[in-house]
Amino acid sequence: MKNPFATSPFLVFWETTRACDLVCQHCRACAVPQRDPRELTHEEGRALLRDIRELGCPMVVLTGGDPAKRDDLVELVRYGSQLGLRMALTPSATPLVDRPLLAQLRDVGLSRLAMSLDSAYADGHDGFRGVVGSHARTLATLRIARELGMSTQLNTTLTTRNVGELRAIAQVASVLGVALWSVFLLVPTGRGTGLDPLSAERVEEALLELAAIASDAPFDVKTTAAPQFRRVLLQQKVGPHEITGIADGIGRAPYGVNDGQGIAFVSHVGDVYPSGFLPISCGNVRGAGLRRIYRTHPLFLSLRDAEQLTGKCGECEFKRVCGGSRARAYAVHGSPLGYDPSCAYVPKRTRARLAEEEQV
Repeated sequence: MKNPFATSPFLVFWETTRACDLVCQHCRACAVPQRDPRELTHEEGRALLRDIRELGCPMVVLTGGDPAKRDDLVELVRYGSQLGLRMALTPSATPLVDRPLLAQLRDVGLSRLAMSLDSAYADGHDGFRGVVGSHARTLATLRIARELGMSTQLNTTLTTRNVGELRAIAQVASVLGVALWSVFLLVPTGRGTGLDPLSAERVEEALLELAAIASDAPFDVKTTAAPQFRRVLLQQKVGPHEITGIADGIGRAPYGVNDGQGIAFVSHVGDVYPSGFLPISCGNVRGAGLRRIYRTHPLFLSLRDAEQLTGKCGECEFKRVCGGSRARAYAVHGSPLGYDPSCAYVPKRTRARLAEEEQV
């Protein structure tokens, strides 16, 4: 069956800048306070947005660093919206994101504002983000956005610190009236290499809890860098049988969205990666261009071919709707096609193979 993301990604992340005034412990970008003079210029940014539109991608997430550090942020959102792109934004919780800026972003067509909340409690969140008051500012910013009629999203990085707070954070998300709660499973890259990862068994417990929350939450729940959440949902709905098609029955993208598989990431200097957490550059938009890189680069092609996966991910009956985190496989094993160590599931083929080996 043809991969629906073979020629067009589902979304493109553009790291508009690496500058940020927070010092988050997990920061993929290892952000710094000042902007890099090598950043894509305003005109290069407009050209990138046109390329994304011509690529057939419907959605762009402006990320960083902190996109609010760019003085042309509103104009970039305006231009992307005029092109017909759904423009989303993930700014940092700093004084830069005030009511006037949010009103301007709403007026130029911003589709979604996403803010990070890594604890239901101020001490936990502020300690993780490195700035006292970040928790309160995050809540205030989301409330203002809702008052302005904007669609909002809550992002949470799941670690050993907050894995026991899922219900509490979900309650905050409910009170804030967000449309989506995105739970990110830490990938050990950037500053995140200094944090202790959750065990595969604890991840499984967390995903089961998220599934239970999602069953009656007033918002949607999705995961980032934890594609096995799709497998968990499938097991609960239809049982762990062989998945051969792309209709997974959970109302999401018709195919597993993963690193390089429906996703592309453009850095602040224009380098193209399969995701922000898989740091293998495949070229630069100033050279080959995003369309050519996404459609033809060997790494992108291999990441979209589930038959190239190795280890238990390659043996898994859910590999076409999950596939495991390619970024985590690379970070831990040094191979983007290796198995995802955060997954506790043992595929049927793996169990059968291990049983045969024990009998020898």
